[in-house]
Amino acid sequence: MEISHIGHSCFKIVGKNLTVVTDPFNHPDISLKMPKIDADVVTITHDHKDHNYKEAIKGDYLLLDSPGEYEVKECFFQGIPSFHDDKQGAERGANTIFTMEIDGIHICHLGDLGAELNSEQLEAMDGVDILMIPVGGNYTIDAKTAVKVANDVSPKIVIPMHYKEEGIKIDIAPLDKFLNEMGEEAERLEKLKVMKKDLPEEMKVVVLKS
Repeated sequence: MEISHIGHSCFKIVGKNLTVVTDPFNHPDISLKMPKIDADVVTITHDHKDHNYKEAIKGDYLLLDSPGEYEVKECFFQGIPSFHDDKQGAERGANTIFTMEIDGIHICHLGDLGAELNSEQLEAMDGVDILMIPVGGNYTIDAKTAVKVANDVSPKIVIPMHYKEEGIKIDIAPLDKFLNEMGEEAERLEKLKVMKKDLPEEMKVVVLKS
């Protein structure tokens, strides 16, 4: 499997049988270029412009944008209900967490999660190997809460997303705040190439260049 960070909360996940794109973006405060990408599956966690630009996706793809269970080319997907804020969605509405099992690896993309995970959500996410987690705060959980969520999920690999970087003018915190809260060095990669047997025994942070 190969995982690339297109930018913001958008990733391209290439498995043996299919390609997945998460939360494609088109927002005036994001000057990163959203390329045209072929995909078999597109996941959209919520209907905001920095997460829902499906027009960038080419091919005859399946769009997943709501809770439920799905199977595509022998890969399994689950949409888990959550909220975009810590007030039960009163401020920013709903957010769908997506888990996906591809090449035997269990991936979770939290979207714009706005609150800590409850026991029911954690149970649905049991066995996650790779966690894509927002860390920039303001519109999502902040760095401190992201560390707690990561520890609650306890994946093998944590990939931060939705933070301030070059090309993003949205009012969110930079990545360093999360890394400082985690208290460990992150591995920085252009792309993450991983097989199930290569997953680390202890949780580590991987930062993917966008």
